[in-house]
Amino acid sequence: MEKLTVREEEVMELYWNNEALFVRELVEKHPEPKPHFNTLSTIVRGLEEKGFLSHHTLGNSHQYYAIISAHEYRNGKLKGVVSKYFDNSFLTAVSSLVKEEEISLEELKELINKVENQ
Repeated sequence: MEKLTVREEEVMELYWNNEALFVRELVEKHPEPKPHFNTLSTIVRGLEEKGFLSHHTLGNSHQYYAIISAHEYRNGKLKGVVSKYFDNSFLTAVSSLVKEEEISLEELKELINKVENQ
């Protein structure tokens, strides 16, 4: 899965939260300061080229929609971080979080219970 820029992630969040959108609708939903229509149009076309969006043609307009879910993207990013920084070991990643006190032992026990009960 290709890496997204911060701007591309912002646009994808709007698609993940709103289903299909025309670029003009994307401009309306974008928080201030709103980017120019052409800027968003370029980002959307780039996201389509990267395989994150597709479109329906309606007249001479395109309505874009996500073909990669937020869940798929986040899992892919997490796997990438674990691979790059923790030698492909989720155990090492979790151990690091515990050592740095980012996650308490109580939270870790809660996580283990959740996994065992699934």
